[in-house]
Amino acid sequence: MPLGDTAVIRSRRVVLPDGERPADVLVQEGRIARIAAYGSLPDDGTRLTELGSTALLPGLVDTHVHVNEPGRTAWEGFATATRAAAAGGVTTVVDMPLNSVPPTTTLAGLEAKRKAAEGRAWVDVGFWGGAVPGNLADLEPLYRAGVFGFKSFLAPSGVDEFPHLEADGLEAALAEQARLGAPAIVHAEDPAVLAAAPQQPGVHYRDFLASRPAGAETAAVARLLEAARRTGARVHVLHVSSATVLPLLRRARTEGVEVTAETCPHYLTLAAEQVPDGGTAFKCCPPIRDEANREALWTALAAGEFAAVVSDHSPSTPDLKLLPAHGGSGDFAAAWGGIASLQLGLPAVWTEARRRGHTLADVVGWMSAGPARLAGLDGRKGAIEVGRDADLVAFDPDGGFAVRAAELHHRNPVTPYAGRTLTGVVRTTWLRGRVVDVAGDPFGAQLVRPGSAASAP
Repeated sequence: MPLGDTAVIRSRRVVLPDGERPADVLVQEGRIARIAAYGSLPDDGTRLTELGSTALLPGLVDTHVHVNEPGRTAWEGFATATRAAAAGGVTTVVDMPLNSVPPTTTLAGLEAKRKAAEGRAWVDVGFWGGAVPGNLADLEPLYRAGVFGFKSFLAPSGVDEFPHLEADGLEAALAEQARLGAPAIVHAEDPAVLAAAPQQPGVHYRDFLASRPAGAETAAVARLLEAARRTGARVHVLHVSSATVLPLLRRARTEGVEVTAETCPHYLTLAAEQVPDGGTAFKCCPPIRDEANREALWTALAAGEFAAVVSDHSPSTPDLKLLPAHGGSGDFAAAWGGIASLQLGLPAVWTEARRRGHTLADVVGWMSAGPARLAGLDGRKGAIEVGRDADLVAFDPDGGFAVRAAELHHRNPVTPYAGRTLTGVVRTTWLRGRVVDVAGDPFGAQLVRPGSAASAP
């Protein structure tokens, strides 16, 4: 549907902010113009899409995606990542400031990102900036230019061009971000705890898990929260893998610290007990932990303790994963850490959520409304509501499929979900009212932070 056309999308299962019900959704000029009772909008030549019992969801918002372009496009790129996103029902991604070269830590790095993404995005794309040693003066120009906030690491990131912040650097960065009103999104693992942990290379996942203990997360989160108390910064803890950090977050909130946290599909759906020897497709940092920990994360998610569930899509080439199937050693210590799952997050989470009695409305809250709110995009994205972008997903909650890595759209056919059977199938994705055809031409837009100097009046 070209922008400017009028259409009605009708479903008996429209997931709205106040719950799920039958409805007609009128789309005009790329926005949701009206939500009416099911079957009530007249058939007067307006284009009608009848979904029946296929659910209509708002497009997912994924605020934790490593696109890696420019510089490491062999790992992933805007074209492949955004096609995967669209195929998985994700209509907005916010790209992380690494592992691209240059990273998004300067205006020049941001412009390189924007140039790389131009004309290559099948969904809407925004950008995080990075806070690293030595770039304090770059934060304000980046924020004015439209980045959504700043990512930093408290332990080595794995790439030399994006070093981690020591205590003094963290304090200074948080103070500057508090002054700007910018959120600080933080990879929280403590380098001293990691250095003291046993480092045993090899193919056994238990050895890798011992090298990234839960104590590394709790120590880093405690340090981050103390710095947030002193500076007044708004902080967000990325990819929480260990439930041991949750009491720290609860206590900090009661004390007035502005802190949120996210977790990821792989921490909610996979478990250490399932990882085979040499199964380096499962390696990520912080790591996938045991089944008891996974259940504790679900309990916290159900209680509203996580602001978002996002992918942390961080792929690489198969050789860097050292996969035995590709002739690699299967050594967890040496393999690149990152999970490729951008296309699979919705069905992966729905498979487990439904089994636990959760609803599609719950999943939409975790994977669409929550991330949109985190990025400040909740005026446009994250809900089926009049005035918002008509970013929509036809989702069959009862369909199923077996994951075949070679059929996924991200650049390299590696994922720990390969061979798993998932419930829930994305049938159609609309971006601003237009059907996204991953075999057709891209029309995704580049987003900037609302209220920034770069935003439209």
